[in-house]
Amino acid sequence: QVQFVESGGGSVQAGGSLRLSCKASGEIPVSSACLAWFRQAPGKEREGVAFIDRYEKTMYANSVKGRFTISKDNAKNTLYLQMNSLNPEDDAMYYCASTRSTFVSCPRGKSAFNYWGQGTQVTVSS
Repeated sequence: QVQFVESGGGSVQAGGSLRLSCKASGEIPVSSACLAWFRQAPGKEREGVAFIDRYEKTMYANSVKGRFTISKDNAKNTLYLQMNSLNPEDDAMYYCASTRSTFVSCPRGKSAFNYWGQGTQVTVSS
């Protein structure tokens, strides 16, 4: 069974920090796939915020660049998202995701990702 288990969400005041974790099990190819964090706020489309490829090259949405850091630990089959300087615009449900295939460069669209976590809520108060 393919599974992602997320943790680390919660409530924080603006300017604060949170670290999200996402542990993979089953057939998710953490070491070779593209991994990502997406987020979805009420009434909005799910958007990709951070991506990491098999060579640990990272890409970020402009809205989080310089504040969020994506990383992974292949030995632990775990993906992370360190979020600093949080603001109310970051308030959303956060999902980890993985592709099934290996890509030269990580795709950005959510349709390219095959495996998804259940989501963890991040709430930022002003």
